[in-house]
Amino acid sequence: MPHLISGGARSGKSRYAETLALAHPGPVCYLATAELRGDVEFAARVEHHRQRRPAEWSQAEAGRGLGAELLRHDVAGGLLLIDCLGMWLMRFFDEDGGFDAAGFEQERAALLAALTCVQGEVLLVSNEIGWGVVSANAQTRCFVDELGRLNQAVAAVCQRVTLVACGLPLILKGEA
Repeated sequence: MPHLISGGARSGKSRYAETLALAHPGPVCYLATAELRGDVEFAARVEHHRQRRPAEWSQAEAGRGLGAELLRHDVAGGLLLIDCLGMWLMRFFDEDGGFDAAGFEQERAALLAALTCVQGEVLLVSNEIGWGVVSANAQTRCFVDELGRLNQAVAAVCQRVTLVACGLPLILKGEA
């Protein structure tokens, strides 16, 4: 059963997803989506997330092929925690701001298809970033637009959708 958990920066969405995963009675696999590109501060954030996770959780790097990785690690009675869709989307942008739209569309379709046939539970963490002003930067506008569309498509196939604000979960779809 897929469950999308969205929220703003530092809203508590990852911690909420981790709390749900900790309560899961079966095996947990953390699918990391971030690509470290030499940003020291971001690397420290990733390390902080790693240190919070229990040693018994398995971990895999998703790369661009998130749908394939999801299916590779999906098991009946298991839980996959994917953190986060925004970092996954960043893998389709190059250093110069170019966006691989065709590659993203293909992998997005594979992810959505995978979510419809999982055996275990899936928690997908994503950023909710479209509540601010429209950016003057074309690359930022493209990212915001694509992430907004991705969140809508993922929410459509999920049985549960939760928005986290100020550390508090608000159920948007499904039951608590």
